[in-house]
Amino acid sequence: MEKTMTSRVVALVACCALLGLTSSALGLSEQFQGRIFQGEKLKPVDSRPKLKVGDKAPDFTLPSLSGEPVSLHQFLGKKNVVISFVPAAWTPVCSEQWPGYNIVKGLFEAADATIIGITTDNIATLYAWTEQMGGVWFPVLSDFWPHGQVAEKYGVLRSGGVSERALFIIDKQGIVRYIDIHDINERPNLETLIGELQKVK
Repeated sequence: MEKTMTSRVVALVACCALLGLTSSALGLSEQFQGRIFQGEKLKPVDSRPKLKVGDKAPDFTLPSLSGEPVSLHQFLGKKNVVISFVPAAWTPVCSEQWPGYNIVKGLFEAADATIIGITTDNIATLYAWTEQMGGVWFPVLSDFWPHGQVAEKYGVLRSGGVSERALFIIDKQGIVRYIDIHDINERPNLETLIGELQKVK
């Protein structure tokens, strides 16, 4: 069974490579042409870490695009969770990262995991952005007000008011198992993330 799952992961990652999960394939595809804000390169990290692997993940409840609030605790005992903080809607790297997770949904299912996407944008902005990208399979939450409160709890709120580009793997017991506070200008490596998820499962 484990060998079959590993083979499936390898095959899906290879598929991603063949699809070319790059800016030309995703975030800057035809549906986004002329709609993406091209900002300047930012300081890679502009926050102070507050959590470490082994800590209890801070709980939170935030409004979601579905209209229902979503809480971290609702996944306890049910799913591993990948929290994906991204800085802002309608920006190049963010508009590549989340659509890429759509293509490899099976990798997360194989690890008995879901994603929670969080930005400090308001709901209306997130709705327009995710609709433009064709929707995403995971809940998207707004940390707009009180502004950046959850990003601050996780130690990833930048001085400019947006979050870092950061990934946290939280296991079914609510424990932080992996942290990647990434260079905000670059997309995190998908193969690394899936490898860390496999260790949790």
